[in-house]
Amino acid sequence: MELTKEEIREIISKRVAKEFKDGDVVNLGIGLPTEVAAYIPKDINVILQSENGLLGMGPSPAEGEESDKVTNAGGGYVTILEGGYFFDTATSFGIIRGGHVDATVLGALQVDEKGNLANWMVPGKMIPGMGGAMDLVVGAKKVIVAMEHTMKGQIKILKNCTLPLTAKAQVNMIVTEKGVMEVTADGLLLTEISPHSSVLEIEQFTEAKLIISKNLKIMGE
Repeated sequence: MELTKEEIREIISKRVAKEFKDGDVVNLGIGLPTEVAAYIPKDINVILQSENGLLGMGPSPAEGEESDKVTNAGGGYVTILEGGYFFDTATSFGIIRGGHVDATVLGALQVDEKGNLANWMVPGKMIPGMGGAMDLVVGAKKVIVAMEHTMKGQIKILKNCTLPLTAKAQVNMIVTEKGVMEVTADGLLLTEISPHSSVLEIEQFTEAKLIISKNLKIMGE
């Protein structure tokens, strides 16, 4: 069964949301990672940070209640929760570079078995630049890549990244619609597979060699 884009994003977002602990300061990158916020368990108090200068970011506002003064780093409308506050970019990156972000979730164009990350595009193309990702992946205590397993059939989890790197050896975990992989000193450890996939299929669409966990389980169980 082929999954829709919406189903793929939901599977990834739900799984990533399980990684947070009460009191964590979390940065959610542009695109798919922003959807993780909707699946954070109600009994977990997570403080969302945005590199444009927000701490205590809330969900998207109701239609008609948007304010162009309250946006995330991608320019999307958000809200700010009671107790949250705004600050300048220098303070925001001081928080990031100072190691005060517990986890960052971001997409990737490529990630490899050493935990290297490439998530910005070639200059001159109609595509985004690096943004704050370089600081986030080095400053955050845990780096989670949340992305579709392939891009238009093109493999994204490689032995070695071929695109310009955002950072070297900083990725801790990769979550796709097919499975969950942890970056270890020995390579990529496949710890979970989607009920819609199989080990054989994941290996087929992954260039990096996978170590199959002895405790391999199904995502969501």
